[in-house]
Amino acid sequence: MAPYASEDSESGARRRKAVRYAVPVAVVGVAAATIGLVPALASSGDPDLPDITARQLIEKIAKSDTEQLSGTVKISTDLGLPSLGGAAGGAAGGGLMGGGEHEGGGSSADPQSKLTELATGSHTLRVAADGPDRQKLSVLDDTSEYSVIHNGDDVWAYDSKSDEAYHAKQKQGAHSEDGTDGSDGSGDDAKKAPKGVPATPKELTDEILKAGGDTTSFSVDGTSQVAGRDAYRLQIKPKQSGSTVGAVTVSVDAKTGTPLKFSLTPAGGGAAVVDAGFTKVDFAKPAASTFDFKPSKGTKVTEADELKKAPRHEGSVKPKDLKADELKAGGLDDLNVIGKGWTSIAELKLPKEAGGLAAGKGSADMPPEASKFLSSLGDQVKGEFGSGTVYSTRLVNVLVTEDGKAYAGAVTKDALVKAANAG
Repeated sequence: MAPYASEDSESGARRRKAVRYAVPVAVVGVAAATIGLVPALASSGDPDLPDITARQLIEKIAKSDTEQLSGTVKISTDLGLPSLGGAAGGAAGGGLMGGGEHEGGGSSADPQSKLTELATGSHTLRVAADGPDRQKLSVLDDTSEYSVIHNGDDVWAYDSKSDEAYHAKQKQGAHSEDGTDGSDGSGDDAKKAPKGVPATPKELTDEILKAGGDTTSFSVDGTSQVAGRDAYRLQIKPKQSGSTVGAVTVSVDAKTGTPLKFSLTPAGGGAAVVDAGFTKVDFAKPAASTFDFKPSKGTKVTEADELKKAPRHEGSVKPKDLKADELKAGGLDDLNVIGKGWTSIAELKLPKEAGGLAAGKGSADMPPEASKFLSSLGDQVKGEFGSGTVYSTRLVNVLVTEDGKAYAGAVTKDALVKAANAG
């Protein structure tokens, strides 16, 4: 997945393109709920900036036309889960998409799997953008660097650790083979991020602003300095009880309206679940050479078309390979959303074996001892629905019942039990 650009429209006649820096943070899609705009004057703070209402600040963000910048971004994601590292990338890239470095024709530089590692832990990124056709994102490590470069019709990715490169040709307006708006790993739709994957910092804000309603309060929580620039702090809080989201804070550049930092803190307190922001930023036009890339002699280069033709690992399945009756058997047709806004809960029917595993009863593929260990990772709960196991992170909780249902959301355990009782 590369840095993406998309059109930012103010009205039918005024459409401008804004740069998106893609950083996979899956939990934000759950937290971005129905929002109501509540004007509030900015409180005193440092630096001393003119008072502004929350509505005016949101309008300032919407009118921002920043297309050229460069800088350093620090992103930290702490769900309370162990870091998956390359294993996460392998599962996402190899298991579903047929890619991954362990399969024939795969590449360790393939963005489809490599950037999945950003979903956990702390990472330092270097970003640059010059309009919708030139962006670069580099993930910095102690001894290596991974970069994705979009320059005109070409998308390059390079992993210095393995000395491997990935190359795809950009096709304007293309879509993935399964008809979705997301990339299929070929680079054919490199400008469009997969659905549900926000970027940082601006696209994270856009995800939240898409919704509207009376479940959320907006206020301006003073001012701050981010990357040496004066900024307003836009604070977003749920009005509903039962949500595990404490607050979302977006630091907005006072001059350009560009979001510089995004932070999501849990209701239970402690460090932010997601914290992403610039530590250095420059709004000058980056040098054209920033987006140049040519593989060195000896570098293994994998073309996107090669990955599409390569045989997939046994057992790997692309979404398009699944038939309608198989999807129904998996319960995807039975997805139901309970409630609204920040306390929305997804209800899904699972295979009956899943409920038994959660209760520690085992299955043909898993002995009771292993199943009991799995269930011990969660909390056993009972209610009118029967019994089940709640698996928790710092933001998202999931209840799996013995009768094979799952309830998931950025809500408390009690809210899940209540939803299961009602169901």
